[in-house]
Amino acid sequence: MIPILELSMERPEELARVAHALSTELRLSMMKLLNARRMNVAELAEALNIPVSTAASNVKVLEQAGLIETELLPATRGAMKVCSRTFDDIRIALNEPGPRALDGERRYEIEMPIGSFVSCEAAPTCGMVGEEGRIIAEDVPAAFFHPNRLQAQLIWLRKGYLEYRFPLEIPAGTRIRRIEFSMEICSEAPNYDNDWPSDITLWINDAEIGTWTSPGDFGGRRGRLNPAWWPDTGTQYGMLKTWAVDANRSTMDHEEISAVGLSRLDLPGRAFVDMRIGVKEDAVFKGGLNLFGRRFGNFEQDIVMRIDYEAASS
Repeated sequence: MIPILELSMERPEELARVAHALSTELRLSMMKLLNARRMNVAELAEALNIPVSTAASNVKVLEQAGLIETELLPATRGAMKVCSRTFDDIRIALNEPGPRALDGERRYEIEMPIGSFVSCEAAPTCGMVGEEGRIIAEDVPAAFFHPNRLQAQLIWLRKGYLEYRFPLEIPAGTRIRRIEFSMEICSEAPNYDNDWPSDITLWINDAEIGTWTSPGDFGGRRGRLNPAWWPDTGTQYGMLKTWAVDANRSTMDHEEISAVGLSRLDLPGRAFVDMRIGVKEDAVFKGGLNLFGRRFGNFEQDIVMRIDYEAASS
């Protein structure tokens, strides 16, 4: 299984790159050919009856948009660039994620490095790596609090949780309308397994918001941000997921997952927000989790908290 590419108006640069990449019949024809199998640039040129140079320049556009990935493999004469798709489907959310049209409404946003957790429980398989290499010994839960954890770009655990504390720096006397957390995440299997479900739950200030069942631990093709040293046999990328809470309900990627509203979160007057992500002891699918930083996987971000708020009425 290949994950869905999820785009929204909150990342306009990424949306523009993908829209541009799919704006010509030639590049759409290339994507259609790659539905069936991997092809090198010369094969694409022959199938489309175009010069190899034209095929190569259009492949570059698709690659820059993250729609395909290329790999240099040995050929009879030198090397050849082999192309394959990175996603099965594309989902575009053109609407803002929540009610944003009221006068005086503001947004507070902060991005938290994945290694900045304040509490955790981890059980093997578990570990963490940074952009330059391994940070701690693999499958040693006690090492999770090593100071170098702040450099983490990929964290994995088979059981347990990671908890983060976000500063809540919004003006006094305001009314919070919505809070959301987004992150790139997937299951955790030995090496990787695209069919490895895991029930991953998110809590805000100890209130259980809802559970998402990750379909797998994704591999078989490299994550577009992964450093060169990371092995092809390991986890490669996740899915970008967003949990959100408004006055009436909680959602996952705009679909309701629970009736927990803002009143359950005890936000007024707090100086911080606690967020926990993990796999419950009584989960149906105990498939662990991988959490990606901005230098691993497919999405250039850590954990992002967004809060929409407005001035309280007098």
